[in-house]
Amino acid sequence: MPGSGRVPESGRAGSAGAAEPGLTTGALARRLGVSPTTLRSWDRRYGMGPAARVDGRHRRWTPRDVTMLETMCRLTASGVPPADAARAAKERAYPAAPRPPADGAPTPAAAPPAAAPPALAAPADPAAPAAGAPSPTVGAPSPTVGAPSPGAARQEGRGLARAAVRLDAAAVGERLEAAVDRYGVVAAWQDVMLPTLHAVGRRWESSGDRYVEVEHLLSWQVSTTLRGHTRRPVATAGPTGAGPVLLACVPGEQHTLPLEALNAALSQLGIATRMFGAAVPADALVAAVRRLGPAAVVLWAQARSTASLPLAEHVAAMEWGVKGARAQPLVMLGGPGWAGRPAPGMLRPAALTEALAALVIAYGAAEPVRPAAGAPPTSPH
Repeated sequence: MPGSGRVPESGRAGSAGAAEPGLTTGALARRLGVSPTTLRSWDRRYGMGPAARVDGRHRRWTPRDVTMLETMCRLTASGVPPADAARAAKERAYPAAPRPPADGAPTPAAAPPAAAPPALAAPADPAAPAAGAPSPTVGAPSPTVGAPSPGAARQEGRGLARAAVRLDAAAVGERLEAAVDRYGVVAAWQDVMLPTLHAVGRRWESSGDRYVEVEHLLSWQVSTTLRGHTRRPVATAGPTGAGPVLLACVPGEQHTLPLEALNAALSQLGIATRMFGAAVPADALVAAVRRLGPAAVVLWAQARSTASLPLAEHVAAMEWGVKGARAQPLVMLGGPGWAGRPAPGMLRPAALTEALAALVIAYGAAEPVRPAAGAPPTSPH
Protein backbone atom coordinates (compact mmCIF):
# COMPACT_ATOMS: atom_id res chain seq x y z
CA MET A 1 0.00 0.00 0.00
CA PRO A 2 1.25 3.55 -0.47
CA GLY A 3 3.54 4.64 2.30
CA SER A 4 4.02 1.11 3.60
CA GLY A 5 7.53 0.44 2.31
CA ARG A 6 10.81 0.13 4.13
CA VAL A 7 13.77 2.46 4.37
CA PRO A 8 16.87 1.27 2.50
CA GLU A 9 20.11 0.99 4.40
CA SER A 10 21.48 3.89 2.35
CA GLY A 11 18.81 6.12 3.85
CA ARG A 12 20.17 5.69 7.38
CA ALA A 13 22.60 8.01 9.10
CA GLY A 14 25.92 6.26 9.54
CA SER A 15 26.52 2.52 9.56
CA ALA A 16 25.40 1.70 13.09
CA GLY A 17 22.11 0.26 11.83
CA ALA A 18 23.93 -2.26 9.62
CA ALA A 19 26.33 -3.25 12.39
CA GLU A 20 23.73 -3.71 15.14
CA PRO A 21 21.17 -6.52 14.87
CA GLY A 22 18.45 -4.40 16.51
CA LEU A 23 15.55 -5.37 18.76
CA THR A 24 13.20 -8.28 18.22
CA THR A 25 9.49 -7.57 17.97
CA GLY A 26 8.90 -9.00 21.44
CA ALA A 27 11.61 -6.86 23.02
CA LEU A 28 10.32 -3.74 21.30
CA ALA A 29 6.74 -4.46 22.37
CA ARG A 30 7.87 -4.72 26.00
CA ARG A 31 9.82 -1.49 25.68
CA LEU A 32 6.84 0.41 24.24
CA GLY A 33 4.22 -1.18 26.49
CA VAL A 34 2.12 -2.55 23.62
CA SER A 35 1.47 -6.06 22.34
CA PRO A 36 3.44 -7.65 19.46
CA THR A 37 0.10 -7.96 17.66
CA THR A 38 -0.26 -4.18 17.77
CA LEU A 39 3.15 -3.75 16.13
CA ARG A 40 2.21 -6.20 13.38
CA SER A 41 -1.12 -4.42 12.91
CA TRP A 42 0.65 -1.03 12.59
CA ASP A 43 3.02 -2.58 10.04
CA ARG A 44 0.16 -3.90 7.90
CA ARG A 45 -2.01 -0.80 8.12
CA TYR A 46 0.47 2.06 8.22
CA GLY A 47 3.80 0.65 7.02
CA MET A 48 5.33 1.00 10.49
CA GLY A 49 7.50 -2.08 10.09
CA PRO A 50 11.26 -2.54 10.47
CA ALA A 51 13.51 -1.11 7.78
CA ALA A 52 15.20 -4.47 7.23
CA ARG A 53 14.88 -8.13 8.17
CA VAL A 54 17.71 -10.47 9.11
CA ASP A 55 18.05 -13.16 6.40
CA GLY A 56 14.93 -11.67 4.84
CA ARG A 57 12.73 -13.28 7.51
CA HIS A 58 13.33 -12.19 11.10
CA ARG A 59 12.21 -8.72 12.11
CA ARG A 60 14.92 -6.58 13.68
CA TRP A 61 14.10 -3.04 14.74
CA THR A 62 16.90 -0.50 14.42
CA PRO A 63 17.32 2.54 16.70
CA ARG A 64 15.66 4.72 14.09
CA ASP A 65 12.73 2.28 13.82
CA VAL A 66 12.40 2.42 17.60
CA THR A 67 12.37 6.23 17.53
CA MET A 68 9.66 6.13 14.87
CA LEU A 69 7.42 3.89 16.97
CA GLU A 70 8.07 5.86 20.16
CA THR A 71 6.85 8.94 18.29
CA MET A 72 3.81 6.98 17.09
CA CYS A 73 2.96 6.01 20.69
CA ARG A 74 3.39 9.56 21.99
CA LEU A 75 1.16 11.03 19.29
CA THR A 76 -1.64 8.48 19.68
CA ALA A 77 -1.48 8.93 23.47
CA SER A 78 -2.06 12.66 22.97
CA GLY A 79 -5.17 11.99 20.88
CA VAL A 80 -3.75 12.20 17.35
CA PRO A 81 -5.53 9.74 15.01
CA PRO A 82 -3.30 6.70 14.34
CA ALA A 83 -3.15 7.24 10.57
CA ASP A 84 -1.98 10.82 11.05
CA ALA A 85 0.39 9.81 13.85
CA ALA A 86 1.97 7.15 11.60
CA ARG A 87 2.60 9.62 8.79
CA ALA A 88 4.14 12.15 11.16
CA ALA A 89 6.30 9.51 12.88
CA LYS A 90 7.66 8.21 9.56
CA GLU A 91 8.39 11.72 8.29
CA ARG A 92 10.31 12.57 11.48
CA ALA A 93 12.28 9.32 11.58
CA TYR A 94 13.10 9.20 7.84
CA PRO A 95 12.95 12.79 6.55
CA ALA A 96 15.52 12.36 3.77
CA ALA A 97 14.61 9.02 2.20
CA PRO A 98 11.37 7.42 0.90
CA ARG A 99 10.38 4.05 2.28
CA PRO A 100 10.36 1.68 -0.75
CA PRO A 101 8.41 -1.58 -0.45
CA ALA A 102 10.34 -4.41 1.17
CA ASP A 103 9.18 -6.86 -1.51
CA GLY A 104 11.24 -5.10 -4.19
CA ALA A 105 8.32 -3.36 -5.91
CA PRO A 106 9.00 0.07 -7.42
CA THR A 107 9.10 2.94 -4.98
CA PRO A 108 5.80 4.87 -5.04
CA ALA A 109 5.91 8.51 -5.98
CA ALA A 110 6.69 10.75 -3.07
CA ALA A 111 3.71 12.53 -1.59
CA PRO A 112 3.76 16.33 -1.52
CA PRO A 113 5.00 17.73 1.79
CA ALA A 114 2.35 18.44 4.37
CA ALA A 115 1.62 22.05 5.18
CA ALA A 116 1.80 21.36 8.92
CA PRO A 117 2.23 18.38 11.27
CA PRO A 118 -0.97 16.30 11.56
CA ALA A 119 -1.19 17.19 15.24
CA LEU A 120 -1.60 20.87 14.33
CA ALA A 121 -3.42 20.93 11.00
CA ALA A 122 -6.43 18.95 9.79
CA PRO A 123 -6.45 17.38 6.31
CA ALA A 124 -7.51 19.71 3.50
CA ASP A 125 -10.60 17.59 2.87
CA PRO A 126 -11.83 16.00 6.10
CA ALA A 127 -14.11 13.66 4.15
CA ALA A 128 -11.35 12.28 1.94
CA PRO A 129 -9.53 9.11 3.05
CA ALA A 130 -5.84 9.34 3.90
CA ALA A 131 -3.25 7.54 1.84
CA GLY A 132 -2.71 3.92 2.80
CA ALA A 133 -5.02 1.48 4.49
CA PRO A 134 -8.50 2.54 5.53
CA SER A 135 -8.56 3.90 9.06
CA PRO A 136 -11.47 4.32 11.43
CA THR A 137 -10.12 7.75 12.30
CA VAL A 138 -9.90 9.22 8.79
CA GLY A 139 -11.83 12.47 8.64
CA ALA A 140 -12.33 12.63 12.41
CA PRO A 141 -11.55 15.86 14.24
CA SER A 142 -8.77 15.40 16.76
CA PRO A 143 -10.08 15.42 20.34
CA THR A 144 -6.81 17.06 21.43
CA VAL A 145 -5.90 20.49 20.09
CA GLY A 146 -3.54 21.73 22.78
CA ALA A 147 -3.62 21.96 26.55
CA PRO A 148 -3.92 25.42 28.10
CA SER A 149 -1.14 26.80 30.24
CA PRO A 150 -1.75 26.54 34.01
CA GLY A 151 -2.51 30.25 34.14
CA ALA A 152 -4.93 30.07 31.22
CA ALA A 153 -6.64 27.01 32.73
CA ARG A 154 -7.14 28.83 36.06
CA GLN A 155 -8.57 31.84 34.25
CA GLU A 156 -10.93 29.66 32.23
CA GLY A 157 -12.05 27.89 35.40
CA ARG A 158 -12.68 31.11 37.33
CA GLY A 159 -14.80 32.54 34.53
CA LEU A 160 -16.75 29.31 34.23
CA ALA A 161 -17.35 29.08 37.99
CA ARG A 162 -18.53 32.71 38.20
CA ALA A 163 -21.03 32.13 35.40
CA ALA A 164 -22.28 28.97 37.14
CA VAL A 165 -22.68 30.75 40.49
CA ARG A 166 -24.80 33.39 38.69
CA LEU A 167 -26.86 30.50 37.24
CA ASP A 168 -26.18 32.03 33.83
CA ALA A 169 -26.71 28.92 31.73
CA ALA A 170 -26.06 30.74 28.45
CA ALA A 171 -22.70 32.07 29.65
CA VAL A 172 -21.71 28.68 31.05
CA GLY A 173 -22.55 27.00 27.75
CA GLU A 174 -20.65 29.61 25.74
CA ARG A 175 -17.56 29.25 27.93
CA LEU A 176 -17.64 25.46 27.68
CA GLU A 177 -18.01 25.57 23.90
CA ALA A 178 -15.14 28.03 23.64
CA ALA A 179 -12.92 25.79 25.77
CA VAL A 180 -13.59 22.76 23.57
CA ASP A 181 -13.03 24.80 20.40
CA ARG A 182 -9.79 26.22 21.77
CA TYR A 183 -8.26 23.16 23.44
CA GLY A 184 -10.15 20.09 22.20
CA VAL A 185 -12.39 17.74 24.17
CA VAL A 186 -9.58 16.03 26.13
CA ALA A 187 -7.80 19.15 27.40
CA ALA A 188 -11.07 21.02 27.95
CA TRP A 189 -12.26 18.17 30.16
CA GLN A 190 -9.02 17.59 32.08
CA ASP A 191 -7.88 21.19 32.49
CA VAL A 192 -11.10 23.23 32.58
CA MET A 193 -14.30 21.23 33.16
CA LEU A 194 -13.10 18.72 35.76
CA PRO A 195 -11.20 21.20 37.98
CA THR A 196 -14.19 23.57 37.95
CA LEU A 197 -16.59 20.76 38.85
CA HIS A 198 -14.30 19.80 41.75
CA ALA A 199 -14.04 23.42 42.91
CA VAL A 200 -17.81 23.89 42.88
CA GLY A 201 -18.25 20.56 44.70
CA ARG A 202 -15.80 21.60 47.42
CA ARG A 203 -17.59 24.93 47.80
CA TRP A 204 -20.90 23.12 48.21
CA GLU A 205 -19.46 20.71 50.82
CA SER A 206 -18.00 23.57 52.88
CA SER A 207 -21.06 25.82 52.76
CA GLY A 208 -23.74 23.74 54.43
CA ASP A 209 -25.46 22.40 51.32
CA ARG A 210 -25.49 25.76 49.56
CA TYR A 211 -24.64 25.89 45.84
CA VAL A 212 -26.30 22.55 45.11
CA GLU A 213 -28.16 24.26 42.29
CA VAL A 214 -24.84 25.60 40.94
CA GLU A 215 -23.34 22.12 40.75
CA HIS A 216 -26.42 20.73 39.05
CA LEU A 217 -26.53 23.51 36.44
CA LEU A 218 -22.79 23.21 35.72
CA SER A 219 -22.99 19.41 35.43
CA TRP A 220 -25.90 19.63 33.01
CA GLN A 221 -24.12 22.18 30.83
CA VAL A 222 -20.93 20.08 30.80
CA SER A 223 -22.96 17.04 29.76
CA THR A 224 -24.72 19.05 27.05
CA THR A 225 -21.40 20.29 25.68
CA LEU A 226 -19.79 16.86 25.66
CA ARG A 227 -22.76 15.28 23.91
CA GLY A 228 -22.73 18.10 21.40
CA HIS A 229 -19.16 17.11 20.49
CA THR A 230 -19.92 13.38 20.34
CA ARG A 231 -20.17 12.13 16.79
CA ARG A 232 -22.90 9.73 15.71
CA PRO A 233 -22.03 6.14 16.80
CA VAL A 234 -19.98 4.20 14.26
CA ALA A 235 -21.78 1.07 13.11
CA THR A 236 -18.76 -0.76 11.69
CA ALA A 237 -16.28 -2.91 13.58
CA GLY A 238 -12.66 -1.99 14.13
CA PRO A 239 -10.04 -2.38 11.39
CA THR A 240 -9.31 -5.96 12.47
CA GLY A 241 -12.90 -6.91 13.23
CA ALA A 242 -12.78 -5.75 16.85
CA GLY A 243 -16.12 -4.92 18.45
CA PRO A 244 -17.01 -1.49 19.87
CA VAL A 245 -15.85 0.02 23.15
CA LEU A 246 -18.59 -0.43 25.75
CA LEU A 247 -18.90 2.26 28.43
CA ALA A 248 -21.07 1.84 31.51
CA CYS A 249 -21.42 2.93 35.11
CA VAL A 250 -21.60 -0.01 37.49
CA PRO A 251 -24.90 -0.74 39.29
CA GLY A 252 -25.83 2.04 41.70
CA GLU A 253 -23.38 4.55 40.14
CA GLN A 254 -24.92 7.78 38.85
CA HIS A 255 -21.80 9.78 37.85
CA THR A 256 -21.61 9.66 34.07
CA LEU A 257 -19.63 12.79 33.11
CA PRO A 258 -16.19 11.11 32.93
CA LEU A 259 -17.60 8.43 30.63
CA GLU A 260 -19.31 11.11 28.54
CA ALA A 261 -15.94 12.85 28.08
CA LEU A 262 -14.28 9.57 27.08
CA ASN A 263 -17.16 8.74 24.74
CA ALA A 264 -16.86 12.12 23.02
CA ALA A 265 -13.10 11.75 22.57
CA LEU A 266 -13.39 8.20 21.22
CA SER A 267 -16.16 9.21 18.81
CA GLN A 268 -14.01 12.01 17.41
CA LEU A 269 -11.36 9.40 16.63
CA GLY A 270 -13.95 7.39 14.71
CA ILE A 271 -13.93 4.55 17.24
CA ALA A 272 -17.21 2.69 17.61
CA THR A 273 -18.66 3.01 21.11
CA ARG A 274 -21.77 1.91 22.93
CA MET A 275 -22.59 4.21 25.85
CA PHE A 276 -24.99 2.75 28.42
CA GLY A 277 -24.89 5.55 31.00
CA ALA A 278 -25.66 5.46 34.70
CA ALA A 279 -26.34 2.52 37.02
CA VAL A 280 -26.40 -0.28 34.45
CA PRO A 281 -27.82 -3.46 36.06
CA ALA A 282 -25.35 -6.32 36.20
CA ASP A 283 -27.51 -8.66 34.14
CA ALA A 284 -27.98 -5.99 31.46
CA LEU A 285 -24.25 -5.31 31.34
CA VAL A 286 -23.42 -8.99 30.92
CA ALA A 287 -26.08 -9.35 28.22
CA ALA A 288 -24.69 -6.34 26.33
CA VAL A 289 -21.15 -7.73 26.46
CA ARG A 290 -22.36 -11.11 25.21
CA ARG A 291 -24.31 -9.54 22.33
CA LEU A 292 -21.70 -6.98 21.22
CA GLY A 293 -18.40 -8.82 21.70
CA PRO A 294 -16.67 -5.52 22.57
CA ALA A 295 -12.98 -4.80 22.12
CA ALA A 296 -13.01 -3.17 25.56
CA VAL A 297 -15.37 -2.54 28.47
CA VAL A 298 -14.95 0.59 30.59
CA LEU A 299 -16.60 0.41 34.02
CA TRP A 300 -16.92 3.60 36.06
CA ALA A 301 -17.27 3.63 39.85
CA GLN A 302 -17.13 6.96 41.65
CA ALA A 303 -17.69 5.45 45.10
CA ARG A 304 -16.04 2.44 46.70
CA SER A 305 -19.49 1.17 47.67
CA THR A 306 -20.44 0.74 44.00
CA ALA A 307 -17.14 -0.73 42.73
CA SER A 308 -17.95 -4.43 42.27
CA LEU A 309 -14.80 -6.43 41.55
CA PRO A 310 -16.75 -9.68 41.11
CA LEU A 311 -18.74 -8.04 38.32
CA ALA A 312 -15.57 -6.67 36.67
CA GLU A 313 -13.89 -10.09 36.93
CA HIS A 314 -16.94 -11.78 35.45
CA VAL A 315 -16.91 -9.43 32.46
CA ALA A 316 -13.16 -9.90 32.00
CA ALA A 317 -13.60 -13.68 31.92
CA MET A 318 -16.32 -13.65 29.26
CA GLU A 319 -15.41 -15.22 25.91
CA TRP A 320 -16.96 -15.46 22.47
CA GLY A 321 -16.06 -16.68 19.02
CA VAL A 322 -15.26 -20.05 17.49
CA LYS A 323 -13.21 -22.67 19.25
CA GLY A 324 -9.51 -21.99 18.86
CA ALA A 325 -10.08 -18.29 18.22
CA ARG A 326 -11.92 -17.17 21.33
CA ALA A 327 -11.85 -13.49 22.20
CA GLN A 328 -12.11 -11.62 25.49
CA PRO A 329 -12.57 -7.91 26.18
CA LEU A 330 -10.03 -5.57 27.65
CA VAL A 331 -11.56 -4.38 30.93
CA MET A 332 -10.73 -0.85 32.09
CA LEU A 333 -11.69 0.37 35.56
CA GLY A 334 -12.27 4.09 35.88
CA GLY A 335 -13.07 6.21 38.91
CA PRO A 336 -11.87 6.59 42.51
CA GLY A 337 -14.15 3.79 43.67
CA TRP A 338 -11.61 1.22 42.46
CA ALA A 339 -8.71 2.72 44.47
CA GLY A 340 -6.79 0.20 46.51
CA ARG A 341 -8.68 -2.74 45.02
CA PRO A 342 -6.44 -5.42 43.46
CA ALA A 343 -7.48 -5.88 39.84
CA PRO A 344 -5.00 -8.20 38.07
CA GLY A 345 -5.42 -8.32 34.31
CA MET A 346 -7.44 -5.09 34.20
CA LEU A 347 -6.34 -1.57 33.37
CA ARG A 348 -6.70 1.40 35.73
CA PRO A 349 -5.73 4.49 33.71
CA ALA A 350 -4.64 7.59 35.58
CA ALA A 351 -6.23 10.13 33.23
CA LEU A 352 -8.42 10.51 30.18
CA THR A 353 -5.40 10.68 27.87
CA GLU A 354 -4.07 7.37 29.19
CA ALA A 355 -7.46 5.71 28.82
CA LEU A 356 -7.82 7.07 25.31
CA ALA A 357 -4.41 5.77 24.23
CA ALA A 358 -5.08 2.26 25.57
CA LEU A 359 -8.50 2.08 23.93
CA VAL A 360 -7.17 3.29 20.57
CA ILE A 361 -4.69 0.41 20.64
CA ALA A 362 -7.28 -2.14 21.80
CA TYR A 363 -9.71 -1.12 19.05
CA GLY A 364 -7.04 -1.11 16.33
CA ALA A 365 -5.12 -4.25 17.32
CA ALA A 366 -6.12 -7.79 16.40
CA GLU A 367 -5.96 -8.81 20.06
CA PRO A 368 -6.90 -6.84 23.18
CA VAL A 369 -3.97 -5.27 25.02
CA ARG A 370 -3.63 -6.59 28.54
CA PRO A 371 -1.28 -5.71 31.39
CA ALA A 372 1.57 -8.11 32.03
CA ALA A 373 0.67 -10.92 34.41
CA GLY A 374 1.01 -9.76 37.98
CA ALA A 375 1.59 -6.14 36.99
CA PRO A 376 -0.03 -3.66 39.40
CA PRO A 377 -2.77 -1.47 37.94
CA THR A 378 -2.13 2.21 37.50
CA SER A 379 -3.86 4.71 39.75
CA PRO A 380 -7.51 5.43 39.01
CA HIS A 381 -9.00 8.53 37.41
